[in-house]
This record gives sequence, C-alpha cells and structure tokens, in this order.
Amino acid sequence: MALLERVSTLVRANLNDLIDKAEHPEKMIKQVILDMQNQLLQVKTQVAIAIADQHLLENKQKENEAKVAEWMRKAELAVGKAQDDLARAALQRSESYRELSEGFAQQITDQKAQVDNLKTALRQLEQKLTEAQGKADLLVAQHRRARAVGKASEARMAGGNGSSSAAFDRMKHKVAHEEALSHAKSEVAAEDIEGRLAELEKQDRIEQLLTELKAKRGV
Repeated sequence: MALLERVSTLVRANLNDLIDKAEHPEKMIKQVILDMQNQLLQVKTQVAIAIADQHLLENKQKENEAKVAEWMRKAELAVGKAQDDLARAALQRSESYRELSEGFAQQITDQKAQVDNLKTALRQLEQKLTEAQGKADLLVAQHRRARAVGKASEARMAGGNGSSSAAFDRMKHKVAHEEALSHAKSEVAAEDIEGRLAELEKQDRIEQLLTELKAKRGV
C-alpha cells in the first residue's frame, strides 16, 4: 500500500539530518510536520475504513453460515420424505454457502492483518509527529548555532542510509511483484484442471452427505 510506504518513509526520517541538509531549516521542519499531520489524517481514515470492511466481512460470513445450516435442515427434511433429488439439491446449496463462508473467513484473516498494520503505522506516525513537534524549535536553534560557529555537520551526517534503504525496498518490491505475477500465471494455467477435480470432489461430498443423512434418518 502506497500510504504505508509514505508513512514508513516519514517514520524513518532522521530529523537532524533533514535540518542539517536543508537550505532553510525552519521551512524544512515545518514542511515535515505538515506532511506527518496530513499522512496521520489519511491513516486514521484508512483505519476506520478497514475496520468497517472487517465488520462487513464478518457479517457476510455469519449470513453464509446461517444459510449452510438452513439448507442442511432442508436436506434432512427431503431425506425424511424420501426425496433424494431435493436432498441433493439442498446439499448442493449448503455446500455452495459453506465455500462462500470459508472464502469470507480467509478474507477476514487478511483484513485483520491489514487493520493491525494500519494501527501500527498510526501509532508510529503519532510518536514521530510528537517527536518532531517537540524537537522542532530545539533542532532549528542548534542548527543555527552550528552554522554560526562554523560547525558544519554535513560530513558526519552524510550516511545517506535513507536513499539506499529506499532503493533496496523498491528493488525488493519489484522482485516480489515479479514472483507473484509468475505464481499467478501458473495458477491460471492449472485452474481448469483444478476446477474440474474440485467439482468431482464436491459431487462425491454431496453423495456422502446424502448417505449420512439417510443413515441418520433410518432411510
């Protein structure tokens, strides 16, 4: 997510380095604080949206679980009436809702992870903003004194780890994207065969469930 990448960049920023390298330190620190405040608002909004989406997914999962139970009851009723075709149709519906419920369960897991990531980013950015606001006047004053007495600190602060880290992160992201794309292509190539096999397994499960229902009902 681009938002989390921007937040990460701000959190990693070294305020001392930024001010030392800035031509106008006062403007630089004010701009950094403004950027943090803007990003903080965006992250708060995204946290609220992510939590709302999680609740929506949870409700959808509950609805599908209820449908599974409802159609299972209908299948039992059909078995009791010796209506095998109706029982199979009801079991087919029950299995479809069960698959949907499992899909929502996975989405909920992913969504919870996303919510946790956003909350972590929010806490980190809040701490960084507090640090920046607390140190702003002190850092600018220190910088002015350092320049006034000729204590230039460019050589000491010229580690430049931020740009190297950013370049490495971009390269890692590109490699991960290419691997994911290759994996996705492989999955698409195998999708037809897997789908046909899954359908066979589903039909076998329905017949098994029908047999179990019959045995349960003494039919």
